[in-house]
Amino acid sequence: MSAPHDSYLYLDDISVRFPGVLALGGVSLDVRAGEVHGLMGENGAGKSTLLKVLSGVNHPESGTLHLDGKAQTFVSTKAAIDAGIAIIYQELHLVPELTVAENLMLGQLPNRFGVLDERTLVKRAISELERLGEKIDPQTPVKALSIGQRQMIEIGKALMRNARVIAFDEPTSSLSSRETERLFAIIRQLRAEGRAIIYVTHRMDEVYELCDRVTVFRDGKRVSTYESVKDLDRDTLISAMVGRSITDVYGYRTREYGDVQIEVRDLTGPGLTAPVSFAARKGEIVGFFGLVGAGRSELMKLIYGAEQSTGGEIRLNGKVTNFRTPRDAVRAGLALCPEDRKQEGIVAIASVSDNLNISCRRHHSPMGFLLDDKREAQTTDEYIDKLAIKTRTGETVIGTLSGGNQQKVILSRWLAEEIDVFLMDEPTRGIDVGARAEIYNLLYQLAETGRTVLVVSSDLAEVIGVADRVLVMKQGKLVGDLPKAEALPEKLIKLALPQ
Repeated sequence: MSAPHDSYLYLDDISVRFPGVLALGGVSLDVRAGEVHGLMGENGAGKSTLLKVLSGVNHPESGTLHLDGKAQTFVSTKAAIDAGIAIIYQELHLVPELTVAENLMLGQLPNRFGVLDERTLVKRAISELERLGEKIDPQTPVKALSIGQRQMIEIGKALMRNARVIAFDEPTSSLSSRETERLFAIIRQLRAEGRAIIYVTHRMDEVYELCDRVTVFRDGKRVSTYESVKDLDRDTLISAMVGRSITDVYGYRTREYGDVQIEVRDLTGPGLTAPVSFAARKGEIVGFFGLVGAGRSELMKLIYGAEQSTGGEIRLNGKVTNFRTPRDAVRAGLALCPEDRKQEGIVAIASVSDNLNISCRRHHSPMGFLLDDKREAQTTDEYIDKLAIKTRTGETVIGTLSGGNQQKVILSRWLAEEIDVFLMDEPTRGIDVGARAEIYNLLYQLAETGRTVLVVSSDLAEVIGVADRVLVMKQGKLVGDLPKAEALPEKLIKLALPQ
């Protein structure tokens, strides 16, 4: 099959198979110069595999890739880079200890007589930073930059290699609203320069704001390409992604509340600028909303014992239980599902079973060193079944699972501990719409069995959709406590915005 006449990049009938899994099945996709082409689909739909084919990481068993009308075969990532392809992943590929200038020209550092030409390096770096509109000292170590600034350096690195195809993989997952606006401005600039842009996201608002066309993947196959995003109905897009209609992704359910299960009194510590007090009851889901830097994650870590408080107290079921370590919290019946799943929530190279049993393992080995393999396997199978975790076996490496399934494993870990209070920090970040609905359903199930759930989220619609009550934080202070009926978007935003 020939490529469409106006495409710059064309992937024709691409298939990729891993042991026991067809990751891509006969996928064709074209991307035009001067467009932003959105890719959407549930986790595990094949989007990341496609990007890895494009970058030379994965090699298809069949199909061809065309670039500007010429068939290409990338035997390595270097071959793809040399052909003008750049992938901006969620986990940025920068060297934190090196300077901004060194990262911008990594792999093509200028030299004179075999010695690094620092003057030329800095001069070129300054030129690229000006092009990106970034006022950064090129000799600053990358580790000192914000996430948004690091992302700009990654983009600059791609441009200095003259990339004509640039793919962004969930680029706004860790950005503030201001950083997101800056990124969108750069992407529009790249589109105006005639580059072919691929934009992978789970956020529909971003697709409608930024993309010209959008292609939906499901189960390793291309479901459909929509030629005009502005004329595309949201329900149609969701149905294409999940294979079914989800009219209300939150599925909120009312329930009865019991006695106060957790009470925080005048808590102070790192990240808080004023004492924080609140209480939550059995069966209640309490949302925490605020802008980036409001102190919500810091508050959760103080409650959990991951950071040490400097004052105040925490009461769990009426008992003062300030925790010195997370281990103390878990043993008392309180657990945290952290914002950064990959860095703080899982051991990415370990199995699903090891990640699920890592905390409750002490119950399986009373002598402290002998593991009860049979019991661990039973626990793993039980929660894979209960939470419908999509994994081939309990021995599958958890890092190969989708974000939603990783989150289910973390939840399973705490369910095996019989936790009473769940602290959920950005529970659906980087998770597709179908898996989100499953996570929300799990939160309701926890509440319906008398657990208390505290949900931190930067997604205003999510907080309003799932919480029975919303607490608002601003600049390290608790500034609002609104019941569901009063938690309107304009009220929450007004409370959250700095004066």
